[in-house]
Amino acid sequence: MVDLKYIGHSAFQITNGDKAVIIDPWVDKNENYKWQDEPIKDILLTHGHGDHLGNAVEISKAKDAEITAVFEVANYCKNQGAKVRPIGLGSWIKYDWGRVVFVPAFHSSSLPDGSYGGCAAGIILDIDGVRIYHAGDTCLTGEMKTLRELYAPQIALLPIGGNYTMDVEHAALAAKWLGVRTVIPMHYGTFPEIQADYEKFAQLIAFGNTTCQVVAPVGAEVNTEN
Repeated sequence: MVDLKYIGHSAFQITNGDKAVIIDPWVDKNENYKWQDEPIKDILLTHGHGDHLGNAVEISKAKDAEITAVFEVANYCKNQGAKVRPIGLGSWIKYDWGRVVFVPAFHSSSLPDGSYGGCAAGIILDIDGVRIYHAGDTCLTGEMKTLRELYAPQIALLPIGGNYTMDVEHAALAAKWLGVRTVIPMHYGTFPEIQADYEKFAQLIAFGNTTCQVVAPVGAEVNTEN
């Protein structure tokens, strides 16, 4: 069974058997998450902002874990001494634990040194028949209707904090357009400017067939069984 763990902000760990992948690992803010004890094989980054790049380079070096990211972000990490896999959008990338495709997100991307971080992305993960969409930082976009048609994700990890991303109203519509079975809200409450009413979010999507799971950081599990 695929195990999904919410670390906090936009960071998640997904484990399949004895292998784990971590997404947007800004983990310093969660002292209960001990990445050193986790079987992390790969790191996926949606874009270069510090609250998503997070501890990726540190974890990569310590675990000999490869960072997969768009070309500009990957090159930055490589220059920091990390093991990287530079990619673009729109093709399946295969791993021994599953596969992923990076898809468009509508957001900016810059790196800690101020350099350009390429295009921001969301990520579709396909692991043992479970499809998970990590939206990264994005606004509501018609691309989400295309994602439903192409990939039919079952679980969506959606930002709801507003200001820099979708707010609760737009994220609720995103859930409807995606047609997902389960939504886990993320990217809210970390900073004053991204406070969100997740109860309102749950109410907004309750009119459809989507279930909003408000998952506490580390190490609440999400049932991914079909």
